[in-house]
Order: sequence, then C-alpha cells, then structure tokens
Amino acid sequence: MNDSSTDSAAFWEKHYAGMDARWGTRPNVVLTDLLGDLAPEPGTALDLGCGHGGDALWLAGLGWHVTAVDVSQTALDRVAAGAAATGVADRVTLRRHDLAETFPDGTHDLVTVTYFHTPVTISREQVLRRAALAVAPGGLLIVIEHASLAPWSWQAGQDIRFPTPDEVVASLHLDDTWRVERAEAPRRTATGPEGRTATVTDNVIAVRRG
Repeated sequence: MNDSSTDSAAFWEKHYAGMDARWGTRPNVVLTDLLGDLAPEPGTALDLGCGHGGDALWLAGLGWHVTAVDVSQTALDRVAAGAAATGVADRVTLRRHDLAETFPDGTHDLVTVTYFHTPVTISREQVLRRAALAVAPGGLLIVIEHASLAPWSWQAGQDIRFPTPDEVVASLHLDDTWRVERAEAPRRTATGPEGRTATVTDNVIAVRRG
C-alpha cells in the first residue's frame, strides 16, 4: 500500500471516529428525487464512499441489493449496525476499498458516487471512470458532488474552481452508447454537522449506459 492509500485510510478513520454516528444516516435528498424519476424499480446498487450509509440503507429499504464501499472500517461498522437495526442486513454487502487503489468487482444496475471529495491527493477522474465501468447495460451512474464550499468544509476559505457538470461528464470519457439524463448545478440549503445552514451548489450528473 502506498503513502496515498495509508493517508486516505488514516484521514477517514479519524474523521469518522470523531463524528456523531447518527450523522449521515439519512439519504441524500438529491438522490431520492432522482431515483423516483430515473430508476424506480430496485435492482443491484453500488454505493461508493458510503460513509455512515444513509444512501445505502435507504436503497436497501426500497428493495435494492446494495454493495456499500468505504475506506474507513469505522464507517462500515456503523453501516452494518444500521442495516441490522433497520432489518436490511440481508440486502447490504460491505466492502472496504481505497478506491484510488482497488475497486469492487462486478457490474450493477445503479452506481452512486455522492460527495466523493477528499483532502488526500488521488486521481478522482480515474475513480469516476471506473465507476462508469461498473454500470451494467441499461444501468445508471449518478454523481452528486460539491460545486461550492460550505462554511464547515475543510476547504473553507480556499480559492477553488469546481468543474461544471458538462466538464464532469466529459471527464468520464463515455462512448455514444451512453445517454445523459441529468447534467445540472442546482442550489439548495444544506445543513452542516453542528446544525449550521448555508446555500450551496451541487453538481448533479446522471448518465445511463446503453
């Protein structure tokens, strides 16, 4: 394991160990809205960077069979506890990966990459391309990411240029069998870990494999 892998695991272990286990256990509202329109029938799902499992547990509750992936064992342990507590443990599979180094096998009807941001230097575009390769024919890749900085971000105060939705789509290097379902940057009111609120912008990308 190289230094970036070690740094990534160490950062996220510390991050989750110091975080309230209840934070991040609700699904992303952007994802819940998208799924109702674009993937209403459950199948298999891959949740990359699952954190405390808000999305994975919600999907499992709808009948999806979810593979939840994170580099932090603390986060995965909390997902396991949440799955057991909500009666969906039989539909949630946990996998520990540093996605810059290793990637889960197989293809899925739905692959989600939600707020996959890290202060550790990695090839984020490479991870997103591998995520696209994990989509089964007819399946959907959803990428939801920050397009602005919230006051509680570890990058707050820095001068950062975020890519546009179209730039994110272009970085995936998709062939013409894919169809873009969404590529937009809506604004919303976000709530931070300590209850602070702020208006933020998200990139929302949904692409379907032919």
